[in-house]
Parts: sequence; structure tokens; C-alpha cells
Amino acid sequence: MKRNIKLTIQYDGSGYSGWQKQPGRKTIEAELMTALKKLLHCEILEIEGSSRTDAGVSALGQVANVFVDTPIPTDRMAKAISKYLPREIVVTEAVDVPDDFSAIKNTKSKMYRYSIYTGKTRPVLEINRCWHRPGQLVIAPMRQAAEKLIGEKDFKSFATAADKRASSIRTIYNCRISQEKEWIYIDVEANGFLYNMVRNIVGTLVEIGRGRWQPEMMDKILHAKNRTAAGPIAPAQGLCLMWIKY
Repeated sequence: MKRNIKLTIQYDGSGYSGWQKQPGRKTIEAELMTALKKLLHCEILEIEGSSRTDAGVSALGQVANVFVDTPIPTDRMAKAISKYLPREIVVTEAVDVPDDFSAIKNTKSKMYRYSIYTGKTRPVLEINRCWHRPGQLVIAPMRQAAEKLIGEKDFKSFATAADKRASSIRTIYNCRISQEKEWIYIDVEANGFLYNMVRNIVGTLVEIGRGRWQPEMMDKILHAKNRTAAGPIAPAQGLCLMWIKY
């Protein structure tokens, strides 16, 4: 009998073309599928991943579900799958879920963290997981602007032109900015995200932090509903999917 297994996955995405499998490209989903096929000795396998992270983006709490027919106990699945995965990908948890559980449809909220390093010297050990942007950013106006993003709004100005989804309305529950010496962290929790939404928000907040715009500019950007109104997109490597709530 097949059973529905919910997997929690961590990965360093710096060397991958994102989550979703693509012909001829190295992706997280493709590596996971290969590992499962080797473990379960099957050929056809479909995985449903909650977030289609972009190329270069990492995750500490990606979630996927897959239907499997195997005698392997669920509490041993995470370790068994990870044995066949590259060292930069690991399954941290595997649990049984009802057949109607969907990693995509049952998502209530997700939280992404964007990391910026403002020091002069390149942080070589973290360079694949941050945006090295030397120079001071003033946090107070960035926080004022971030508060304007909270709530149910039309975030079309922060969606790439390639995003063709019918609605650009999403709800941001929290947008927090913290600082630890030369590190700045931007945490965004929402019920869903448009393509490149967080990276475009970060790029806009940085423009405010460096003094190009005032916090009130965020209102104008939201009202414009046009990508050209917002700031530049932040580099992919600074973004990490922290967790998903169900």
C-alpha cells in the first residue's frame, strides 16, 4: 500500500538551478527524485514541493510530499534517503500524513530570511549564503518601510514580469529587520509569494537604507502596481527558506 510521506529538506542551493526539475539542469528536486528511486528501486515517482526556490536560493525548511510503497519504516526514511543525496542536501524529517495532504495546497504560511553582510572584507565562508554589500545601511527607515508591507495587499510591483499568476494579492504577516554587527537579516512571512517577490522587496529596502528613498516611497511603489517602480532585485544567494507552516 502506498503511503503519503511529508519530507522536510535542507539544502545549500548555491550550486543548483533552483528546486524544480528542469531538463539538462542540476536541481534539488531532481536530486531528491534520483535518491528516492535508488532507495525504493522504482522508476516513476512524483514529488510535490511547497516552494519552487530560485537558482542559488537555499533552504532550512523546504517541505515536500511523496507517495511511496516501501517496507522501510517512516522514522528511518530521512536517514535512508539522505544516504543517496549529495552532501549539500539532507532530509531532516519524514512523517506519515493523510492521503489528502499536499505540501503546496495545505501551506498556511512561509518564512524567508535574506542575509546581508555590510563589512568591507568579503565573508568567504558565508559568501554563497549572503549578499556582500559593503557600506552602512540605516535600519530605522528600512523598518518603517517594512511595516507598510504588512497586511493583505497587491504586490504586483514586487513580482517579476515572468510571473503570470492570475492574482498578485498576498498577505504578509511579518516583515522584520534585525542587525548583528555587520550582518542584517530581513525576515518575511506571508501566506504565499510571487516570483522573486522577497528579493525585490529586499532590493527596495536597501535603496531606502542607503538613503536613496524615504520610507514613504513604499506606499507609492505598492500603489503603482508596476515592477519598474520598485528597487533592483537582490542577489539570489542571500535568500533562504526558513520554514513552512501547515
